[in-house]
Amino acid sequence: MKTKESFRAIQAQKKGLSLRTRLTLSIGAVILFSIFLSWGIVALLDRIFPFLTHIPTLLQINLFSFTIATIATRIISKLFFDPIQDLREGMRKVADGDFQVRLDTTSSSKEIREVMAGFNMMAQELNATEILQSDFVSNVSHEFKTPINAIEGYTTLLQSDELNEEQREYAEKILFNTKRLSTLVGNILLLSRIENQSIQTQKSTFRADEQIRQSILGLEAAWTEKELEFDVEMEEILFTGNEALLRHVWDNIIGNAVKFSPHGGIVAIRLKQEETCLRFTVEDSGPGLSKEAQKHLFDKFYQGDTSHKQEGNGLGLALVKRILTLAKGSVSAENLTGGGCRFTVTLPLFQQ
Repeated sequence: MKTKESFRAIQAQKKGLSLRTRLTLSIGAVILFSIFLSWGIVALLDRIFPFLTHIPTLLQINLFSFTIATIATRIISKLFFDPIQDLREGMRKVADGDFQVRLDTTSSSKEIREVMAGFNMMAQELNATEILQSDFVSNVSHEFKTPINAIEGYTTLLQSDELNEEQREYAEKILFNTKRLSTLVGNILLLSRIENQSIQTQKSTFRADEQIRQSILGLEAAWTEKELEFDVEMEEILFTGNEALLRHVWDNIIGNAVKFSPHGGIVAIRLKQEETCLRFTVEDSGPGLSKEAQKHLFDKFYQGDTSHKQEGNGLGLALVKRILTLAKGSVSAENLTGGGCRFTVTLPLFQQ
């Protein structure tokens, strides 16, 4: 509401010249100022250094005018175009999903004040919409969790030898889909929780390489079914952070490599320490990422390859991104020259 009020107040202000008029007057003033100042400098130099009289007066005035005008124009352009740079940076942050950004509205130009206030109002409305959407999804997901667990539990009890083959198939499908829905709800609740955190909690010191090995073993059923080979080289690294959250990072990235690798493919995993950072890479032998997928890879609910839609819910990499941001780390993805994709995670080893 405060941003809307300030926007209306700025719109109501009628005092002050327009931006175009101010710029025109500034350029005119610079021209006049540079000519008169140059004339004065040339006259002063003629008195102090008489031997310079062999240089044409008009040439001297032109040289000094050009120098003075260049300096003055530089100063004026900074005053007029710095707000545009600020606006461009603010728009970039909003495009990246940061709706908390606000721009300064104290410019002496009425047009700039209106543009900045309009941007702030837009960012505020987007932020309010994002909060409303997150709260709604979180609340609905929480309400879903109990009945989903009940359905899953009763379906498990139904799986007995007394069922015929068709009934057993139906029970398995119900159980499969309730597990998918349960995983989706759990991921939404986790993402909602960590999106409202600004610092890491529940830190402990543990072996990062051992945790990654546990993650690989936890995915054994998936990579055994596809007969994948693992090429693993990991250094022994002690890491301090949220152990439970970091396990989600390894599970999702390694799980993606297993999911998109072809039958009988190879997954290469590397973990090493580089100065004060942990560097973790996973390479698969899959089809790689399209340009569109690279743009939206870490967006919530985005799934670039719809052929694997039933195997995920589009929240895994969004979780990875948020967890690593919380831990002051980063994640990136790139296509390999010979085919496949490489995910790279970096994390600072010494965190406050």
